[in-house]
Amino acid sequence: MKIDVNGRGHLMIGGADAVELAKRFGTPLYVFDEARIRNMMRVYKSALDREYGGHGKVLYASKAFSCLAMYKIAQSEGLGADVVSGGEFYTAVSAGFPACDVCMHGNNKTLEELKYALDNKIGTVVLDSQIEADVLDVLAAERNIVQDVLIRINPGVEAHTHEYVQTAKTDSKFGFSVSDGAALRMTAHVAGKNSLRFMGYHCHIGSQIFEKQSFAAAASKVLDFMAIAKHAGYEAEVLNLGGGFGVWYNSDDPELGASDYEAFIKTVTDEIKRKCGELGLKLPYLELEPGRSIVGEAGTTLYTVGAIKEIPGIRKYVAVDGGMFENPRYALYKSKYTVLLAGRAGEKCTEKVTVAGKCCESGDIIAVDAPLPEAMTGDIMAVLTTGAYNYSMASNYNRNPVPPAVLVCDGEADYIVKPQTYEDMIRNDAIPERLK
Repeated sequence: MKIDVNGRGHLMIGGADAVELAKRFGTPLYVFDEARIRNMMRVYKSALDREYGGHGKVLYASKAFSCLAMYKIAQSEGLGADVVSGGEFYTAVSAGFPACDVCMHGNNKTLEELKYALDNKIGTVVLDSQIEADVLDVLAAERNIVQDVLIRINPGVEAHTHEYVQTAKTDSKFGFSVSDGAALRMTAHVAGKNSLRFMGYHCHIGSQIFEKQSFAAAASKVLDFMAIAKHAGYEAEVLNLGGGFGVWYNSDDPELGASDYEAFIKTVTDEIKRKCGELGLKLPYLELEPGRSIVGEAGTTLYTVGAIKEIPGIRKYVAVDGGMFENPRYALYKSKYTVLLAGRAGEKCTEKVTVAGKCCESGDIIAVDAPLPEAMTGDIMAVLTTGAYNYSMASNYNRNPVPPAVLVCDGEADYIVKPQTYEDMIRNDAIPERLK
C-alpha cells in the first residue's frame, strides 16, 4: 500500500500529519481517510452499475465499522446498508439512513430486534432459522404488513481464509445447506407464510478472500439451487452474495487497486449472466455487501510508545498505550499488520520487534516481528489497515476506555466517535442497597 510521507518524514493520512493528529486528539486514536472510503464505495457502485446494468445494489456491511458518520457517507454515495443487530440498525436510523435500504442479518435475532426492525419499516430481513420465520410472520401479521425476506443458504464453497471467518461450509451456524435439502425445505416453509414475502437468497462465503473464482463458484452453486427451487415452484427475484473481498494488511497480501475490485464484480456478474442463460433463469436483482474492503485500508490506529523491554537472544518488546481492548484481532486470528513510526516513516528499519499492548494478558499483542527503526519512548506508532473490525470489536477490558475515532478529509480532522471517559464506563454501574 502506498504510504504518504511529508517533507518532515511524517506519515500523512487524508492530507493530515499523523503526528499532529496524535498531539491534538491523543492516543490511542482511530483515524479514517474519508476520501479513501468514498472512493471504494464509488468503485463498487460504478462497477456494479456498469457490469450489471443497474439491476442491483451495493450494501455497506455495517459490522466492519458502524457509526453515525459512516451511514451519512454511505447514504450520500447511494449505497444501502446491511446490519447484524438492533444496535447497528438503531445507529443507521438515527443517522437518517432510509430503513427501506437496510437489510438485517443474524443467526439468532432477538424478539426485540425483530420488533424494532418491523416498527421502523426495515427493507429486508434475512432468515436464518425456521423459528425465526415463524416469529417474524406473527409479528408482521400483528402489524398488518408483509415483510420482504431472504433465506440464507450454504452452497458448500470453502474459500481459502481463516477457519473462523469461513461461513458457507455445511457445518456452520449460518444458513441452510443446499446439499442436504434443508435450503429447499426452508424455502417451502417461508413461502407458506401469509405475512412474509419470499424474495430470494443470501449467501456469504467468508471474509478476507482474494480469489475471484471463489465468488464465481458461489454464485454458480446458488444459481443451480435457484433453478431447483424454481422447478419446485419457488422463483427467487433477489440474489445477495454477501461480501468478503480481501484487503492488504502486510507484505503477505496482494495490493489491490480499483481495477482489481472491479474485476471481482465483473467475474461475478459475468458468471451470473452465463449461468442464468444456461439454466433459463431471469437475471436476479443482485446485492453485494462489501465492508472491510471499503473501510479497512482507510483506517489507521495511532499509539504512543511507552515501555521498551529487550530480552537478549529472545525478543524485544515495544509497548504501546493500546492493546487488545481496541484491537483484539491478533488475539482472535493472529492477524498480521504493517507497523511504522509515524514521525519517522521514511527511516530504514533496523530491527524486528514485538508490539505489545498494555492489558494484563500475555497474549495482548498487536504485531510480532514487526520491522521498525529503533523505537524510543514517546514515538508515535501507526498500525495500518485497522479501519475494519477494530473499533467494532473494541471493549472496556481492564476498564480501558474505547479510543475515539476521527475522520480526515483534505487535511481537516473531526471526531466521528468522541473519547470515552472513565465516567462513561461507570455510568451504568449500580450498587445494590445492601452494599451501601
